[in-house]
Amino acid sequence: MEITVQQLNEKIKNKDNFVLIDVREDYEYEEFNINGQHIPLGNLMAELPNLEQYKDADIVVHCRSGKRSAMAQEVMLQAGFKDVKNLIGGVIAWQEAF
Repeated sequence: MEITVQQLNEKIKNKDNFVLIDVREDYEYEEFNINGQHIPLGNLMAELPNLEQYKDADIVVHCRSGKRSAMAQEVMLQAGFKDVKNLIGGVIAWQEAF
C-alpha cells in the first residue's frame, strides 16, 4: 500500500490517528523533517519490539525518496504489522508539493 504526499498532508491536517515513521539517517532528519518518529532503517529491526503497540494501527513510513521506506514497509508487514503505507516520493516529493 502506498500514500501520496497530498493524502498524508490531509491526514495531518485532519489530525487523523496514525503513526508516522521517518527511516532516514540522523543527518537527513536534522536537515528537514515532518515530525515523524525517527527510526533509521538500520535500527528498525531492533526497534520493532518497541512498536508492538502499533501492530494494528495506521502507519505511514517515509524516507528521502521512497526506496528505504519501501524496505521498512516490507520488514514491518513481515513482522505482523497490519496497515503500513509507504509515502510515494518521500521527503523529496513532500518538499516539492509544499
